Formats: sequence, structure tokens, C-alpha cells
Amino acid sequence: MTKAGAPEERPSGRQLPLDLPTTPRFGREEFLPAASNLAALDMIERWPDWPDRVLMLIGPPGAGKSHLCAIWAARADALVVPADAPPTLERLAAQAPRAILIDDVDRVADETALFHLLNFVNESRIFLLMSAARAPRRDDVRLPDLLSRLRRAPAVEIGAPDEALVRAVLVKLFADCQLMVEPPALAFVALRLERSLAAARSFVAALDREALAQGRPVTRSLAAKVMDSFIDK
Repeated sequence: MTKAGAPEERPSGRQLPLDLPTTPRFGREEFLPAASNLAALDMIERWPDWPDRVLMLIGPPGAGKSHLCAIWAARADALVVPADAPPTLERLAAQAPRAILIDDVDRVADETALFHLLNFVNESRIFLLMSAARAPRRDDVRLPDLLSRLRRAPAVEIGAPDEALVRAVLVKLFADCQLMVEPPALAFVALRLERSLAAARSFVAALDREALAQGRPVTRSLAAKVMDSFIDK
């Protein structure tokens, strides 16, 4: 693998890598459809033609829930409510949102505030999208009325990314970093990397930093070295 547009020879010795931002882009054009996420993507794009005004998006960490949530929030002009700091009903009423997003709703600590928010959504007839790692269970929710409300919401699941999706994400991330990846090296990474979109982003960023620090092209052996550090974590 070689850096696109880079010279064939580089200075020897380690170089100080630039701490470039690696914030993922969450636009629709950056989302890669796959068998694991098609049902969820279809539901997001069908809005506002939903079976109910409230929808639960369920999937494991790193599956792309936050990306789908961001796509929907942009489409619906939704108010993004932090899971760890839900607003008061007075503030919600003053903002008068037509849609609300709560990513990682299973991290909400104040169950009473969440219950009142769900009542506000129902009474105000606005849309609500919530994401969670798994369907709500009695072990997770103490308030019976809140558990009942959460279970009542229609849900769509997004599965863990398969090898094909991880490979496609890696190709895109390498291209974003201007890294040209030979097929054998890409196959090596795709087969061994944790099947998580977050892991793919972290790995590509680490590999790019290591290549810059060493002042050398990205090779299969360098990819294997960075992979070993991931496995050891």
C-alpha cells in the first residue's frame, strides 16, 4: 500500500505525526448500505411514513446507529437530546420541536425525565427516534410505566457489519486518508479487524499515524504491526 500522490522515497527515521481530526462524516452520501442495515435505512428514509410517531433503532455498538440517527435528524430537522442531560418539559415546550432524537437512549440515567419526555412527545404529536444497543428489558429499566412505553414503540434492528461492509468502509476510509491499498493488504485487514465501524475508523487513523511517524509507505507488514496492537488491547 502506498500513499496516494506521495514520493517513492521518504526521509529515514520517525517523524512527528500531525494530530489531524478524524471525526467521522455522518451525511447520507457517506452511509454504505449493506444487508445488515438495509431495513433500518429504509425506515429512516421512509420518514414521515412510519407505523408510529415513535421509533426505536436497535443495534450493537459500532453498527452505524449514530450515523443513521444523524441522517434522520437532518431530514426531520430534529432536536437532538443528549442522553445524559434530557431537557426540562418547559424547555421542550419553548423550543416546540417537530421531531426529537435521543441517541443511546439506554444511557439515560433519569428515568422519570425520560418518561415525561415520552408523554410530551405523545401529547404534542411529534416524532421521536431513539437508538439503543438492545431492546429494553426489565433488568435495564426500573420504572414499569417507562418500560411499557419503550416496549410499545415499533423497533427496527441494524445488525453487526459483515465482512463485505467492513471492507467497503475500509476502502472509503483509506481513500479519505489518501492511502492506496493493494487487495491482499485490504483482505488481511478486513479478515482480522473487529467487525465494527468504529474499530475500522480507529484502525485506519492509527495506521495512517504510524506511517507518517515512520516516514515510510504503508505496507502489509506495517498494517500487521498496527493490527497486533489492536488485538493486544
